Amino acid sequence: MYLIILFLLFFSANSSLSKCSSSTIHVAIVCAGYNASRDVVTLVKSVLFHRRNPLHFHFITDSIAQQILSSLFHTWMVPAVRVNFYDADELKSEVSWIPNKHYSGIYGLMKLVLTKTLPSDLQRVIVLDTDITFATDIAELWAVFHKFKGQQVLGLVENQSDWYLGNLWKNHRPWPALGRGFNTGVILLLLDRLRKLRWEQMWRLTAERELMSMLSTSLADQDIFNAVIKQNPFLVHQLPCFWNVQLSDHTRSEKCYKDVSDLKVIHWNSPKKLRVKNKHVEFFRNLYLTFLEYDGNLLRRELFGCPSEADHNSENLQKTLSELDEDDPCYEFRRERFTVHRTHLYFLHYEYEPSSDNTDVTLVAQLSMDRLQMLEAICKHWEGPISLALYLSDAEAQQFLRYAQGSEVLMSRGNVGYHIVYKEGQFYPVNLLRNVAMRQVNTPYMFLSDIDFLPMYGLYEYLRKSVVQLDMSNTKKALVVPAFETLRYRLSYPKSKAELLSQLDMGTLFTFRYHVWTKGHAPTNFAKWRTATTPYKVQWEADFEPYVMVRRDSPEYDRRFVGFGWNKVAHIMELDAQEYEFVVLPNAYMIHMPHAPSFDITKFRSNKQYRVCLKTLKEEFQQNMSRRYGFAALKYMTAENNS
Repeated sequence: MYLIILFLLFFSANSSLSKCSSSTIHVAIVCAGYNASRDVVTLVKSVLFHRRNPLHFHFITDSIAQQILSSLFHTWMVPAVRVNFYDADELKSEVSWIPNKHYSGIYGLMKLVLTKTLPSDLQRVIVLDTDITFATDIAELWAVFHKFKGQQVLGLVENQSDWYLGNLWKNHRPWPALGRGFNTGVILLLLDRLRKLRWEQMWRLTAERELMSMLSTSLADQDIFNAVIKQNPFLVHQLPCFWNVQLSDHTRSEKCYKDVSDLKVIHWNSPKKLRVKNKHVEFFRNLYLTFLEYDGNLLRRELFGCPSEADHNSENLQKTLSELDEDDPCYEFRRERFTVHRTHLYFLHYEYEPSSDNTDVTLVAQLSMDRLQMLEAICKHWEGPISLALYLSDAEAQQFLRYAQGSEVLMSRGNVGYHIVYKEGQFYPVNLLRNVAMRQVNTPYMFLSDIDFLPMYGLYEYLRKSVVQLDMSNTKKALVVPAFETLRYRLSYPKSKAELLSQLDMGTLFTFRYHVWTKGHAPTNFAKWRTATTPYKVQWEADFEPYVMVRRDSPEYDRRFVGFGWNKVAHIMELDAQEYEFVVLPNAYMIHMPHAPSFDITKFRSNKQYRVCLKTLKEEFQQNMSRRYGFAALKYMTAENNS
């Protein structure tokens, strides 16, 4: 069904307007919080899919939405799209005096102050709710401005429910409205004329008057817009109802269209959203899901014939890529280092304030869809904050969302930050993912782990105590958590070091990768760890790649290493070059759980060119280290040659 709808949409999008208009269309959206920031992306996708014009989005946001959306658009890099943000917190005083019962809260009133908020030279704007889906080119709606006559300054669709008729239940008393009233999910605003009409004074006086008897709004800004229109009907230009097909219960939305080609804008304006009752709701739901799961990378297409402002980030990227040799056998590896992956930070609600004692630690890891099953187990083992980067397609991101929302364990945790890095290219960008997760850490320290490891019970508190014991705030240390592994899918997880040693002796556990890659963890000195009761220092050796806790300001991972091989080794080498001390914790441990081989390790083992390119990248990294750290870095070249 999705493919059929996508074909119909693509056909209509490519047959409606053959030539681009260079005029920029301005769109304003109020968006606050984690959920709205996620929902608005589907609206944006639907607009981008059909559009033929440059777009300028004006987002009125809280600090959460601004962080999420600014990162998303910066990494999306869609041509001919500009984005501006306006601080909703600065606007709260303008509307906070209005009691509002609507679930949108104070943000549901902020469309009233757009004449003050948006730039004074902006003459017109389309205002949209976040629960809108476009089924046509937004330029068609923009063109309706030319139909405004006389003193018309507001373009609105009639409300399709009986709300303002006041007959929904006994003693139902809505705000005053003209006839059925108007829905404010889609608004055309002539800002310059509204300012001349002293809109601010007009809506404030109306709201103050009506609140004396109504006491509060039920439908937020919509009640006040309608009360103003009731007093001043000449202000409104009524839009055809297909510009706002309202899918709440008990509406007349079915009268707005006869077939699919009539649809322009769908508005999920019920708290039930996709569960709303409507004769054609299955079609509408599939239309929405088509954009929800649509690959956003495909929307990076250029607009032919549309001059757009120079994007310096895009220009610099293109210049860098053009300097790469496409005949180089390792070209794809080198290109991946510069690929900009679309990134959606905090895909789910996040709420955590680090402890005031400056010892707090965040677990950092990355994963793809095939490792989702590890999330609940890790959350049970680690009660502290977690920062995760997930490498997913748009469709997989929605699968993850459903998985998380269906998990009592995950939903009970507000201190897990899920950051979606969208798939692009042929390699798994492991170090980019680690860096994305690291940048969102808001605690003084971070434990750099991998998703296949279960930390010991109590490791979070043990690491926090070690921060004080080892004076981490004043020294450069990397605290090593010894790594073990099991080949059993069902493991009785050891609850103490003594129990772990017993399982080690019985052959239930092994030191990590002892049978395939001994050098990776040999410097940890497991023989010494067995009897150690106090932390002990170890020296860096070639190919050392332990799992460590470090300060938040430690260096990031090197992006040139993708897929399998040397991604952690290079990072540990960098820590050593910056004179970090490696200190092994005597009572800490983590256990690697078994899983099927990753696609990247399979490529490494089967593809000779893959191994050749990895060797080349290693050599180039070592040369870079020599240039950056001078004589002290020569040991890395020597150690590699001797290994």
